[in-house]
Amino acid sequence: MTAAESGETPQAAPTVVLLDYGAGNIRSAQRALEHVGADVTVTADPKLAVEADGLVVPGVGAFASCMEGLREVSAPRVIGQRLAGGRPVLGICVGFQVMFERGVEHGVDAEGMGEWPGVVDKLRAPVLPHMGWNTVDVAPGSTLFAGIDPAERFYFVHSYGVRSWEMEEDPYIAAPLVSWAEHGGERFVAAVENGPLWATQFHPEKSGEAGLALLRNWVGTLG
Repeated sequence: MTAAESGETPQAAPTVVLLDYGAGNIRSAQRALEHVGADVTVTADPKLAVEADGLVVPGVGAFASCMEGLREVSAPRVIGQRLAGGRPVLGICVGFQVMFERGVEHGVDAEGMGEWPGVVDKLRAPVLPHMGWNTVDVAPGSTLFAGIDPAERFYFVHSYGVRSWEMEEDPYIAAPLVSWAEHGGERFVAAVENGPLWATQFHPEKSGEAGLALLRNWVGTLG
């Protein structure tokens, strides 16, 4: 029996803004989010980005150019406003990296969002870029990876990453959940869950069923 047949009001799909700031092809992320039940709008409109149930910050390319594009659409203000109100934000790839204090790429030292301390710099693995499928060492208690087999692999494509987690623990605030991955003997942060701010170095929208399960977990927290 459907909700309409039972007289129940169908539950509206969570609204998600996929932030469009010129950071590359984001249609695969849109399709993946819609597949897991989100009502997705691709826009740079700050008002819509603030008001949506969830905001996704994608990113492909250089750290500095992504930050420039984000500033042009008032993303630092929008993200700060959302996080201050406890409203979920999900960063993907460079959208993950820009949440840190700084990024050093091709000799350019660029300021990031500063939501987390730390520097994004070049991995020291013998083969770069790190491109392809890799497992993730998931933080205990993770909601983002809930129900996903630990042996599942996710799709990475990057040469830069965060090689250490520098945030000091606050006894009055729940500690962030930090998940890690390894490439060429180099360990780096693969995902962070920190209050309303979650982010992944890998591309869940390109990670098959495991990526869809992860996005479904995030969308399931919205409302």
